[in-house]
Amino acid sequence: MEIDHWVNVAEVEHGQPLAEPIFQRRYRASAPDFPYHVIASCRTTQEVWVPACYIHFTAIDRILLGGGACVDDRVLRQLPEAARLALHAVGGLYQHTLRWSLEHFGPRCDAIFGYCGDALAERADLAVGFQKTEHRHLLAYFPAPLPDAERQVLIQRAHEASPF
Repeated sequence: MEIDHWVNVAEVEHGQPLAEPIFQRRYRASAPDFPYHVIASCRTTQEVWVPACYIHFTAIDRILLGGGACVDDRVLRQLPEAARLALHAVGGLYQHTLRWSLEHFGPRCDAIFGYCGDALAERADLAVGFQKTEHRHLLAYFPAPLPDAERQVLIQRAHEASPF
């Protein structure tokens, strides 16, 4: 079956309550209470949709800073085998959610940045089109071609906001 049968990804306007259990489990802190919230919910073996992945994006002018990404592995363990195979085929739940986020937000901004210190998350980030920058942990995604000088200005702006 297609991934969309098992996973629903959406920008959720008031996403903090849905993100809170996932975020608390991963970071032992409250999820951000300001835009933008992307939540992926999965259909479990009980045919119930449960939030399982969260990514937060903060807007600064025409760039987005992505951080606070987390996946609830307890939900993944509740998925039927067909759902796990579908997720594997798209690189996993985080990678699928991140790819959706880039397609969703990309037309609205000049760049999307990630601040990543986790090797597995970095691998997923690079797989969907992020690039390493000269700054440790700072990754950049440019939805459309930009002159190199403009890219560098945006990278510096994101670096000044790091970590996020």
